[in-house]
Amino acid sequence: MFTGIVEELGEVVAVVDLPDAARVTIAGPLVTGDAKHGDSIAVNGVCLTVVDVEGGAFTADVMRETLNRSSLAKVASGDRVNLERAAAVGQRLGGHIVQGHVDGTGTVLARERAEHWEVVHLGLPPRLARYVVEKGSITVDGVSLTVVSALDDSFTVSLIPTTLELTTLGRRVPGDTVNLEVDVLAKYVERLALPHLRERSDVEGER
Repeated sequence: MFTGIVEELGEVVAVVDLPDAARVTIAGPLVTGDAKHGDSIAVNGVCLTVVDVEGGAFTADVMRETLNRSSLAKVASGDRVNLERAAAVGQRLGGHIVQGHVDGTGTVLARERAEHWEVVHLGLPPRLARYVVEKGSITVDGVSLTVVSALDDSFTVSLIPTTLELTTLGRRVPGDTVNLEVDVLAKYVERLALPHLRERSDVEGER
């Protein structure tokens, strides 16, 4: 589990294409300081398992499902990425509950600069829009953010200077693809409530 509080901006060192996967090596002196084989590190919001650690960089395998669902399919050597180690039991939960299981990708639509912050408009697939609500939480490229406004096919977030400086979101431009993870609690509530809602609809339809 993660919190969506990015610890470090890492850099992709190498990408090796495999028949049904990819192997990526990412430099991140902070997150690799105590990393070992089998640990989890979120890369732009995608939970990856550490295969090897050497010289301040770690290597991870990215399976086809992850490549199909996230922007990691387009990552290349030299790209900057958001890094976060898995949360430790007992530490403060600064963001929200983040699994590192990307639900899909969105697109940066526009940016509006203000004196002390920046509003970013992002498009998202209609199938994910129902999980995004005003003042709710969403993860964008691994960053825990609060939704400012939510529409049927887009939403907005406000970024403070720290987020702009210390994460990739300060470098994203209109047209860029970002990874999205919606609030897992919303998905579980929907799953549990849906049968009851259908049953009630059927009963009312028989009246």
